[in-house]
Amino acid sequence: MRGEDARLPRLESAGLDGWMVRLFERIEESNLAWITPLTRRCEAAFGEALVDLVPSYTTLLVVFDPLRLSPEEARRRLLGLLGDLEPDEQADAGEVRELPTWYDPSVGPDLPRVAERVGMTVDEVIACHAGHDFRVFALGFAPGFAFMGLLDARLEVPRLDTPRKRVPVNSVAIAGRQTAAYPAVTPGGWHLLGRTSARLFDRDREGFSLLRVGDRVRFVPVDRQAFEAEGGDTTPMEAGR
Repeated sequence: MRGEDARLPRLESAGLDGWMVRLFERIEESNLAWITPLTRRCEAAFGEALVDLVPSYTTLLVVFDPLRLSPEEARRRLLGLLGDLEPDEQADAGEVRELPTWYDPSVGPDLPRVAERVGMTVDEVIACHAGHDFRVFALGFAPGFAFMGLLDARLEVPRLDTPRKRVPVNSVAIAGRQTAAYPAVTPGGWHLLGRTSARLFDRDREGFSLLRVGDRVRFVPVDRQAFEAEGGDTTPMEAGR
């Protein structure tokens, strides 16, 4: 397969029951065309010995049952799958998901600060964030939490120096070249721009998570009235949080 680093892809031990397959060093949307077919091939090759598959921006974590499969045999199977792996440009053609989002400092307290930091107006930041479809690269951190990219380089900001202890559910945030929406109340160190009314995680939904790896996501700006009509929570962030 292609790659700037001739050592890629490579296998990295993830304990007695897992291998991390590192396919790339850089985050690119085209990576999914390789990671997705490898995920499917692992499902077929490992069968009942497979415990979990965790795709990410540049890697695929393969977790297996060590009582059914030794680490060395798992390694041999992975090397065999990688030997003739080819990209599937259609494999990552996920659903297009629209997330109605109310961009406002009362629920997105970092919006003015981000605008000042990147030299834009608040309206320009909103237009820039909402004017691009994002690809879901990975799910993790919390159930239903989707890591999305790539964020426009003009909005690139580092994580907060001190993470918040409590980020409200459905908060829309950015950090680095990534964006996300929090499916539950959790700590978080990303910059909050607003809040979506979408139900990101639902135990009554098949698969639980609204967003899946490969999906394209659009943040659609709505005003407060529309946000409330769609069930959005307008409770403002607490002062200083």
